[in-house]
Amino acid sequence: MMGKGELWGSLGSAMASIMFVWAMYQNYFPHELRSQIRRRLEKLRSFLYPYIQITFPEFQGDGFERSKAFVAIERYLDKSSSKQAKRLRAKIVQDCELIILSMQESEEVTDEYRGIKLWWACGKNTPDRQSISYHPREEEKRYFKLNFHKKYREIITNTYLKHVLNQGKAITINDRQRKLHTNNKNEGYSYRRSMWSSVVFEHPSTFDTLAMEPNKKQEIIDDLITFSKAKDYYARIGKAWKRGYLLYGPPGTGKSSMIAAMANFMKYDVYDLELTSVKDNTELRKLLIDTSSKSIIVIEDIDCSLDLTGQREKQKEEKEDEKDEKDPVKQEIKKMEEKKSSQVTLSGLLNFIDGLWSSCGGERLFVFTTNYVEKLDPALIRTGRMDKHIELSYCKFDAFKGLAKNYMDIETHDLFFNIGRLLDETNMTPADVAEKLMPKAAGEGADICLERLIKAIEKAKEDARLKAEEEAKAKAEVEEKARTEREEEKQKKKDDQCNGEVKSSEILTKAVKENGEVAS
Repeated sequence: MMGKGELWGSLGSAMASIMFVWAMYQNYFPHELRSQIRRRLEKLRSFLYPYIQITFPEFQGDGFERSKAFVAIERYLDKSSSKQAKRLRAKIVQDCELIILSMQESEEVTDEYRGIKLWWACGKNTPDRQSISYHPREEEKRYFKLNFHKKYREIITNTYLKHVLNQGKAITINDRQRKLHTNNKNEGYSYRRSMWSSVVFEHPSTFDTLAMEPNKKQEIIDDLITFSKAKDYYARIGKAWKRGYLLYGPPGTGKSSMIAAMANFMKYDVYDLELTSVKDNTELRKLLIDTSSKSIIVIEDIDCSLDLTGQREKQKEEKEDEKDEKDPVKQEIKKMEEKKSSQVTLSGLLNFIDGLWSSCGGERLFVFTTNYVEKLDPALIRTGRMDKHIELSYCKFDAFKGLAKNYMDIETHDLFFNIGRLLDETNMTPADVAEKLMPKAAGEGADICLERLIKAIEKAKEDARLKAEEEAKAKAEVEEKARTEREEEKQKKKDDQCNGEVKSSEILTKAVKENGEVAS
């Protein structure tokens, strides 16, 4: 039996022989011959080695955007990584409420699909030399490698990879930290890559907390669910996968809360677009391109954002002004004022919503809000742009019961009947009702809050009555003044007519007299 010393001696001799042969190979074999040998060895290895390897790099194309496939695979493997890998990478999201664990480089985990065993490994490519980049990201590029037996090539490439990507996307959407975005004001050149700034979206509004008739609320929920499942349907009918909602009604009726409830229900990001900060139509299109799918693009108070509704009439006035205004100084001042203001046009906004650029990305909701729907251009709110018009009106009894459940956790009370009667007779917004239902001091119960609401409704009713009387009185005074002016105008015309007849008679008499004297 060979001793340890002899074993190590034999091993050393073998290693020395291998190193000698390798040195001879490197020094005396021509490069072309070595390439031929390497190719032959690779062919032999591929023939004998029964496994296939697929690599998914972290960055593709220009290298500035992470591969969506890499992100989806990373999320898909998180569950396996937390159980199998020994070295893990931690990522904290959702305001430190969720920790996502993924495997570090040089780790490997296994997966099973339809009885097929697969191996996933994570690696990293380190650059040979240092490089300078204006974009803050890691220069070391990570990648995932998938290994599987070659006899399963078809099922892996056609079915398994789609399964991994779909599952990874679903996990990402479900666990992602949703954001509220606002567009950055264009102030010249900037190193900022994104045209949007964002904060974590944490609005607590849901459809359960909205003060709205149950039937109307369910109708909106059903419409959103139908839209979220209609990708293939929209593709079949040849339309971009988007839908427009117009929310209109008096101030305080819950338009912003409705948007937040829609975002929470659909788990979408929200892009709050401030039109006055958009330089022109080109920048508006860039903002659209920079939004993600599964998002709600919101323009609140669109009737006040820009003077879009009267642009068609203004074009006629501008043509007339061009004829009249010849002063070069005034023309220069006018140009400077135009440069300071937004140059977004109604046509540009219509193309943003429903033009060719609206198809850049899918599963988007466009939501406009306004207090005065009659001020909007009909082209802006037609079907196809704003597909569903939702009126958010004053608080009625069904909406009040929802507020009472949310604010005071009661479903019935002796004062409900009186409140319902008063709400039918008075216009009061859900915001005003909710404010009266909130306890103002410790120990305030439902009785005090409901009595306070009744007094507020009665006061609103009395104020409305007095306002109506004042308006009626003012209207009567205007009508009386108009009637008096009409009578005075009529009397003046009659007097003028009489004076005219008298004057004509005098002229005729004078003429006859003069003719008589001439005849004599």
